[in-house]
Amino acid sequence: MDRYCVIGNPIGHSKSPAIHAAFARQAGQALSYETCLAPLDGFADTVHKLIDSGYRGANVTVPFKIAAAELAGTLTERARAAGAVNTLSFRDGRIAGDNTDGAGLVNDILHNAGVAIAGKRVLLLGAGGAARGVILPLLEQAPAELVIANRTLATAEALVKQFGSPLLRASEFQRLSGAFDIVVNATSASLAGDLPPIPPETFCPETLALDMMYGKQPTVFMEFAARHGATVRDGLGMLVEQAAEAFATWRGVRPDTAGVLLHMRSQL
Repeated sequence: MDRYCVIGNPIGHSKSPAIHAAFARQAGQALSYETCLAPLDGFADTVHKLIDSGYRGANVTVPFKIAAAELAGTLTERARAAGAVNTLSFRDGRIAGDNTDGAGLVNDILHNAGVAIAGKRVLLLGAGGAARGVILPLLEQAPAELVIANRTLATAEALVKQFGSPLLRASEFQRLSGAFDIVVNATSASLAGDLPPIPPETFCPETLALDMMYGKQPTVFMEFAARHGATVRDGLGMLVEQAAEAFATWRGVRPDTAGVLLHMRSQL
């Protein structure tokens, strides 16, 4: 039986084993998938031990995504653009790195929310690792514009320069103007029950507002967006979709995510 895991610290809260077990049942794939707690200073050693034990791949979560990119011998274009890896594949002693977060976000917007990205005005809140990982996949959908808003303008400007796309623009939160078709909260504010200081006019009845965080209750960002007319969505769909992308990378089979997403929602 092929073995996979998700590496992190902490890791006990991870929903990845349940998601991948559901995908395996659906696809008739014989595999095991568990959590792996790595020491904060022992990520590389942990990965090599997994390889020596016959593992075929691993997902990577906080705080090891950058370390995973540094460890991988080869990177996909989207992993290089993100500067971080959440999916490792092991073959013949070699380590290949990918980042499926952006694809997960895009698939959730397109297929689960049923909202097109092409030609739309898109706002990405935050300029950290979570934001960096989704910029390239969003740009590949050809939005009319992708605005990266951040508390520190220079950080957002650095991302605009890095990606070098004419579709990209940087802004401070407070200087945003007009409503957007899609707003993605990639900041960590929701973890603290906080809200990025964005104008209410950012939202309108045609806006899809998506928070990368998820939970049993709507986040403060989702509540704020809904009060100003937006349709809101949390990050659970993105989580399931990025897992499906990793599963397809490993197994060559793309699982149907709809039923798995409904089941995971019922378990919150």
